[in-house]
Amino acid sequence: MIEVIKDKKHWNEFLANIGHIDFYHTYDYHQLSKNDGEVPLLIKYTDESTTIGLPLLLRPIENTNYKDAISVYGYVGLLALETNAGFSKEKFHRELNAFFNEQNIVSVFSRLHPYLDYQESLLEGLGTIKTLGKVVYVDLKETVENQKKMYNRRMKTYINTSRKTCTVIESNCEDHLNSFMDLYEETMRRVNAQEKYYFNDKYFKQLISSEDFTAKLLLSIHKESGSIQGGALFIEKGPFVQYHLSALREDCQEPSCIKLIIDEMRIKSTKAGFQYLNLGGGRGSNEDSLFAFKSNFSKKFKDFKIWKYVVDENMYDILVQNHLRDSSENDLIDPEFFPAYRSSINIDL
Repeated sequence: MIEVIKDKKHWNEFLANIGHIDFYHTYDYHQLSKNDGEVPLLIKYTDESTTIGLPLLLRPIENTNYKDAISVYGYVGLLALETNAGFSKEKFHRELNAFFNEQNIVSVFSRLHPYLDYQESLLEGLGTIKTLGKVVYVDLKETVENQKKMYNRRMKTYINTSRKTCTVIESNCEDHLNSFMDLYEETMRRVNAQEKYYFNDKYFKQLISSEDFTAKLLLSIHKESGSIQGGALFIEKGPFVQYHLSALREDCQEPSCIKLIIDEMRIKSTKAGFQYLNLGGGRGSNEDSLFAFKSNFSKKFKDFKIWKYVVDENMYDILVQNHLRDSSENDLIDPEFFPAYRSSINIDL
């Protein structure tokens, strides 16, 4: 049986029964992440003692009666309460597919959660699953001392040096949050970040105040000048701590302060009993300089995978052809983008 959950009460009741969840699965994060016209929903499948949930954002396809669905930014995928011996994956796929067709959903895309191993097996045979790269994590079940043994030798030196000149504080006061928001926007402009990495003040304030998860702001303060050198937002939920957003002053007197902040959060999270500090991957699908930075903290990795499913192949092809026809001569279609009918790369001629 398929049930669609859109209200917070029933969404939270479902998550409470699952247990092994991340903040990316929560109602509040979906409300924060939605764009105009998008509808957060949790598709709940029940069959005897088996319960599966699929959180998505439902989007209208312009100038049509059709829709498509994507996951929020982060690691989402399916959530399973129990799959007993009588569970039929084929029946689950049939009912899910029937629901998609009834709702005129042309395609579905989700970023899978690297730590929930059952997701791939439950989706296998329905669309395609592709590995994009790896994410770096610190195993918080290890002792603090054993965790640090995985650090790059130079990283240890940087952190020790930074500790002499900076102190790390955890703060939820409004002034500190405002300073971090300004610093984050400055950082994004400096690195020419894509528009999707910019967030308004409401996003940060609701992130900090949410009761669905715990957001922690850590700031590095220069001991001599008292100025904020950098900061990072971490999100706690279930067994996971996610390194979510960070910012660094352009004229930073201690450029290793973000390393120090991550190190401090690692220690705090271990003492608090969390299991994983997820640092994430690189930019896009490439294991680049950002990935190299993160892998200085640990040599433990998980595969990051995405799920792509074309529900209505005929309509998908029509939409792609219409998109190609309507694109200007300055637009190229990104062959890796899904769904292809929403893709474009602007080229300045």
